[in-house]
Amino acid sequence: MTASHLLVPVPIPDRIAALIGSCTPAHIVEAEFAAECAAREVRRFRGPRLGVEDQADREQALSELARANKVLSAHHPRLAISPGSSW
Repeated sequence: MTASHLLVPVPIPDRIAALIGSCTPAHIVEAEFAAECAAREVRRFRGPRLGVEDQADREQALSELARANKVLSAHHPRLAISPGSSW
């Protein structure tokens, strides 16, 4: 039995990542990409005072993130991406 805090992250070669990705359904890969982009947009619109347009853009990004997370969570609950995650 290994302790998770003792594991060292190891980079995955591109060929292996492509092989893993080919086993994942296309709509899940697309949802993961959409969720990562939406989370990045949400993080971009941080601050105490956002203009009306920025608030609208942030709300749009949050809705896109929620839509993509719904697809990801239906496939596996731990795939959901939060705006504050390190992805």
